[in-house]
Amino acid sequence: MADDEKDEQSTFPTDETETNKENDRRDERSCRVAYVFNEELIKLSDELPKIKGRASIVHSLIRSYGLLSKMRLISPHKAKLTDILLFHSSEYIDCLQKLSDEDDDEKWMEEAETFGLTYDCPAYPGIFDTASYITGASVKAAQALSHNYADVAINWTGGWHHAKRDEAAGFCYINDIVVAILILRQKFDKVLYVDLDLHHGDGVEDAFCATSKVMTVSFHKHAPGFFPGTGSSDDCGMGKGQYYTVNVPLQDGMNDENFVSLVKRVLGTVYKSFKPQAVVCQCGADGLDGDPMASFNLSTDALVDSVQFITNWKLPLLLLGGGGYNMANTARCWTAITASVLKEKLPSDIPEHRFFPLYGPDYELTTSQGNRIDRNKDSHLQNVIAAVDNRLLHGSKS
Repeated sequence: MADDEKDEQSTFPTDETETNKENDRRDERSCRVAYVFNEELIKLSDELPKIKGRASIVHSLIRSYGLLSKMRLISPHKAKLTDILLFHSSEYIDCLQKLSDEDDDEKWMEEAETFGLTYDCPAYPGIFDTASYITGASVKAAQALSHNYADVAINWTGGWHHAKRDEAAGFCYINDIVVAILILRQKFDKVLYVDLDLHHGDGVEDAFCATSKVMTVSFHKHAPGFFPGTGSSDDCGMGKGQYYTVNVPLQDGMNDENFVSLVKRVLGTVYKSFKPQAVVCQCGADGLDGDPMASFNLSTDALVDSVQFITNWKLPLLLLGGGGYNMANTARCWTAITASVLKEKLPSDIPEHRFFPLYGPDYELTTSQGNRIDRNKDSHLQNVIAAVDNRLLHGSKS
């Protein structure tokens, strides 16, 4: 049977997607968290610029804690071109494929620059295969939710929120998030997107800013000169999508208490107003203290608590990765989130495994808050909340 035919079945195809011996030990009756991975996905993701080797570090820590045996494991494959073209233009994808297949891209340089394939998004041999494989993993995760194969589906190699319809940006080549949301929309009428990354989720926002069927909510740093420079609280969508875009701009030094309080306050209002049927959450870890971005003071607990608040809604939930340039801290964070949705309490001591030396000197799972000056004054936070409430109120009346 062809993959296309399998994907149309009402029951998610367990025969194709089960992978690795850990599946033999999981409890079929209670396991409702799906984890998308195979060795090829990890190998290709390890080659991504700026985060080389991160996929292996994250996956190895999750494995070392014994969490694989508690999840339904799904093996992905490259995304079909038809899925990628649900969002991206054929001209952009054609260019990306050509550059990915060429050892010498000099003759394509002018065309590459037109599509943003330069500077922070260099085209290199194999990048299309890598980006389409990651997108295929997010598609598989979305299908697992759509087919009621899982309540929560995880692809930590995904979450590339800056890519536009016809342009690469911010290390992002194919916007797997947008494609996954469009797959979910085939089953769920209203999908909520939550972005916890340090950077504004501009690519996803742009894709859905004119529809009332997808609400995007982004918590991010917003400061002069900070990439991508978008995401002010005044940006609230357009046309039928007006008031269905929510931005929560923050300043340096954001701490756990204020961040989690904001997330719960804003998302609580969003949930009541929008009434989503499924949720996609990008869990970028570059706001953690110790990240090279050096902006927020967050500990792993802040993101774990934020995701747990969403999990409590008991809606189909897709969890994706994103930023996170301190590899060990990113692995800590995503492992802790994985354990949280599994309702597993992990020992604080990092188990010995291949990447154990990266976690010194404390070798503990959790990270601490930073001590940068918090430039988020109470008045600013109150204004942000008031702006969100005002826009959501307008949206509920439209």
